[in-house]
Amino acid sequence: MSQQSQVIITYARRKMARARCYLTPGKGRVFVNDTPLEIIPVEMVRMKIMEPLLLAGEKIASSIDAKIYVIGGGIMGQADAARMALARALVKFTGSNELLQIYKVYDRTMLAGDPRQTESEKWMRYSARRWRQKAYR
Repeated sequence: MSQQSQVIITYARRKMARARCYLTPGKGRVFVNDTPLEIIPVEMVRMKIMEPLLLAGEKIASSIDAKIYVIGGGIMGQADAARMALARALVKFTGSNELLQIYKVYDRTMLAGDPRQTESEKWMRYSARRWRQKAYR
C-alpha cells in the first residue's frame, strides 16, 4: 500500500467509552468527534489525549492527521479511550519498536488498556451490591 493512501484504523475501550481512530498522513491535525483537539474546553482532557503525540515527537506528530470518534461513558473515560486508540495507531503507523517501548515505560495503559468494567445492577437492588436497609432488629 502506498504512503499516500495509507489509513490506519484502531479501536480502544475504557469503562463504557469506545473510541475509533483513523490515522492518515497529513499536516498534524487531530479531531475528536469532529472538533479540533486544540479547542476542547477541558484542559485535563485535552492534555491526556495529546500525550501520545507529545511522546512521539514533533516529527511524527506533524506528519499525520487523526480523526477520533468516541461514544459512551464519561468525559475522562472518553479521554482515556481516545488516548489509547491514538497511541495504538501511532505505533502501527510508524512500525517503530522504539516508540512502543517509550509508551510502555511511560504508561502501559496507553497500549494495553484496563479490562475493568462496571458491574451491572441486580434485581430489587439500588445498585450492583447494595441491598435495602432494615429498620428493625
